[in-house]
Amino acid sequence: MSRVRVEAVVNGEPVDFLAGSGQSLLDALRDELHLTGSKEGCGTGDCGACSVIVDGRLVCSCLMLAPEAEGRRIETIEGMAEGSNLHPLQHQFLEHAALQCGFCTPGLLVAAKALLDKNPNPTEEEVRYWLAGNMCRCTGYDKVIRAVLAAAADLRQEGQPA
Repeated sequence: MSRVRVEAVVNGEPVDFLAGSGQSLLDALRDELHLTGSKEGCGTGDCGACSVIVDGRLVCSCLMLAPEAEGRRIETIEGMAEGSNLHPLQHQFLEHAALQCGFCTPGLLVAAKALLDKNPNPTEEEVRYWLAGNMCRCTGYDKVIRAVLAAAADLRQEGQPA
């Protein structure tokens, strides 16, 4: 397998790495950049555990080839918090106990951020629709939905983007 040099911006930092022509973005994030928050649950884009934001668009990183990241801006779960300051979504997930084993949590958080970036005042129905591509085997989704709505309210009150 041939390898290509990829230059991108990941979580606000310029990066470059060598990627196999058939390597997924998920594998490159985990193996080349050591960003292991995104998980492979299915490898077919059905579970959402590998969700990242690429140029403002929610993407299943298991379905995107790493060389396609050339010149792109990528946001992963590792980029949500600012140092020890949790993002309001992370804070509300903790407050609402919106996680169990945690395997799906990074994907849910990234997907929720992508939603709030586009729609800072979603309805419950919009949150449920947006997160429908993220599967959780441990818990119901009500706590997750409540956490996202609470974070949206926090962000609007603070007047800051998601």
